[in-house]
Amino acid sequence: MSFTLPDLPYSHDALQPFMSRETLEYHHDKHHLAYVNNGNNLLRDTEWENQSLEEIVKGSFGKNQGLFNNAGQHYNHLHFWNWMKPNGGGALPGALEKAIVESLGSVDQMREDFIQAGVTQFGSGWAWLAVKDGKIIVTNTANGESPLVHDAKPILGCDVWEHSYYIDYRNRRPDYLKAFMEHLVNWEHVAQMYEEAMK
Repeated sequence: MSFTLPDLPYSHDALQPFMSRETLEYHHDKHHLAYVNNGNNLLRDTEWENQSLEEIVKGSFGKNQGLFNNAGQHYNHLHFWNWMKPNGGGALPGALEKAIVESLGSVDQMREDFIQAGVTQFGSGWAWLAVKDGKIIVTNTANGESPLVHDAKPILGCDVWEHSYYIDYRNRRPDYLKAFMEHLVNWEHVAQMYEEAMK
């Protein structure tokens, strides 16, 4: 399957002031597009050419670094745009909140752990909520990796590559992560991914 760049599910200025139009123009229109274009070039004539995106990501991990980097980032970003919405944050859907409390102690603890995972990710990477062995975990990964290649299913991710926040927050990654959790997360989409992960 070839990769295509999806339209954003909102306008470029819909997430302001927490994520600017300029950030989304660079991040979506240029960075994500580059992963799509590079990924398509690297996918051609490989054993994964006719597989699903998840199969390409899992199959190329540790075997074809160039393809994995671009396919992994394409996978991550396809979800990243949907993990955010205008006027996000706020209360969590009931079933998701219950699962988070059971797995991580409290919603506040989850938020704190998630922000810490993003802050402590050295260099480029992602902070995650994922389902592993029926439980929700908080983790982080380097570069384009995701829980998908570590036997877990991601349900929320925050991009901590500098291109995701440097225009708006400069070197203040903790402030970006706090704004993401408090004002941007689309918890309904997270809840939907949690339901799918538990099937």
